[in-house]
Amino acid sequence: MDWLERVAKLRRWTSNDVRAPHKPLLLLCALGSFQRDADGELRYSVVEGELKRLLEEYGPSHPTTPAYPFHHLVGDGVWEVRTDQGPGSPGSGVRVLRSSGATGRLIPELRTALMKEPGLLGRLVRVVLDFHFPPSLHTDPCEAVGLDLDLAETEGVTGTLGGTQRVTRRQRDRRMRELVLTAYELQCAFCGYDGMLGASTVGLEAAHLRWWSHDGPDEVDNGLCLCSLHHKLFDKGVLGLGERRRILVSQRFVGRSEASRQHVLTLAGRQVIGPQAGTSSVAGRHRQWHAE
Repeated sequence: MDWLERVAKLRRWTSNDVRAPHKPLLLLCALGSFQRDADGELRYSVVEGELKRLLEEYGPSHPTTPAYPFHHLVGDGVWEVRTDQGPGSPGSGVRVLRSSGATGRLIPELRTALMKEPGLLGRLVRVVLDFHFPPSLHTDPCEAVGLDLDLAETEGVTGTLGGTQRVTRRQRDRRMRELVLTAYELQCAFCGYDGMLGASTVGLEAAHLRWWSHDGPDEVDNGLCLCSLHHKLFDKGVLGLGERRRILVSQRFVGRSEASRQHVLTLAGRQVIGPQAGTSSVAGRHRQWHAE
């Protein structure tokens, strides 16, 4: 069974390019649960609150329910649900999942594969993260579900000798970072930070507007040079890019300290710095995707 390929092909609900990470988040919960207790189960009535908080933080802005992935992940061949009456999901309704005592966990075949090959857990986590979240957010959801991310640092996800555990993945353009940082003259487009350690930049990163995991290209017109702080806030939706290259600050962001005011709130309405003449500015279609 090619588990990496199966996890990479999780079916996701999409509408007008709006991402729906419901199933990936639940799968991370399941992998975290397996890491702690290989025979454990996730009872819906117990984990509903935790899943709801994860969806509020990493999911679409409109209201949603954890009942959806709890039921529908079964169709992807990695998750099983049973109730007090026996095997099988009772449906995607919140009330019936609660009242039936519904529990879920990884299917037996996957649990067996994980016990036989411990390194598989880390590779599955890496596939979920790479396919559904930008790099700046890889640590956060894992910590939220109690998953040890050190296990996800296993190399060689693209395949192993003998043709087993092979998954086809897009290849990143390693020139992306250099091209974007050069276009913005080695400074954060939001705050102007330009730190160096010797001859190397430090704390500067190439941020994608349309995430690479969501088919965003490794091109300068899909990138901004941002400091580590503003990159993280940009990917979390605290900061955005509006019309006429003006910085947006989410109305949901709350910061009471002088540091929050200085590094975030005062950015609202400020025009981005760069790029330098002769290089591509952010493409409207990528800016729009990030805003939505």
